[in-house]
Amino acid sequence: MALDSDLKKAIVRMSGVEKDKLLLRLIAKDAVLTERLQFELVEEGKTIDERRGLIRDFIDRTANLHADTPGWLMMDMRTVSGYISRHLKVTKDKYGEVELMLYMLNTFYDHNAHLLQKYNSRTDKAAEYVAKRTDQVLKKAIKLDPDYHIEFADEINKLLSWVNYTASAHYARQLGLPKEWLV
Repeated sequence: MALDSDLKKAIVRMSGVEKDKLLLRLIAKDAVLTERLQFELVEEGKTIDERRGLIRDFIDRTANLHADTPGWLMMDMRTVSGYISRHLKVTKDKYGEVELMLYMLNTFYDHNAHLLQKYNSRTDKAAEYVAKRTDQVLKKAIKLDPDYHIEFADEINKLLSWVNYTASAHYARQLGLPKEWLV
């Protein structure tokens, strides 16, 4: 919402103490902004590896839950994906987003491959989700510095072998996913 010019002028004329109080009240209402400021101002960006480690641990715990159905598996992946998205919003860590997304998809396949072996009506939504997330992570990996491409090559090729030869293969073809990621 755009601010009225009179309101802008009135805010500029306010004392510093009043502005600080209003600013603190506004910041407290936005959890992501609060966490981002905590990361940038207090932690000074030094905890990025620790934050990635916490998400990796969460991925491991969630993947080990051994979902009963592809639907539950997809819900678990979506939950983890939300944590990765929040990590990106807070830290602006694009490398970490790609690394964590690859780790998530490969870990879930490693622990729950039996749920996504064959395409059928029960695996449809989860297969589509995995193919689309794979497409997203490939597009984001390409945007990173080319030096990182070599670093991610093995994980991406492992993921592509899962996606192209399991229930997600139909959607992988539709999205034009490669069979192999060449560096």
